[in-house]
Amino acid sequence: MIVGHGIDIVEIGKIERRLATAHGEWIESAFTAAEQAQADPDPHRAQYFAGRYAAKEAVAKAMGTGFSGDVTWHDVEILRSVTGAPTVGLTDAAADVAESLGITLWLLSISHSDSFAIASAIAVKG
Repeated sequence: MIVGHGIDIVEIGKIERRLATAHGEWIESAFTAAEQAQADPDPHRAQYFAGRYAAKEAVAKAMGTGFSGDVTWHDVEILRSVTGAPTVGLTDAAADVAESLGITLWLLSISHSDSFAIASAIAVKG
């Protein structure tokens, strides 16, 4: 049973500007160490972070919370599996919300164009 669906789109140019001016603070505040370690090198670095940012937003929307209350950016982790597919990992408040909703499976897709990254997340109750 589908519990929720979230979708988000991010302008890659906006992420390029953040990466160029934030001196690492933005990356540290929005992404876990594991997400940072998996980042693609230039010229695809901004595309990687834009896709992950959109995916985190989509997951938070699918839970119905967004990033509010106790749910933080580090509570939602988007990693790449060995096959290359994006995966969702939840900790702390986000894990608590997902458990209370009975979410046992995430269906996640991330796509890019030259200008935008988009992500769709479906929360499934098992």
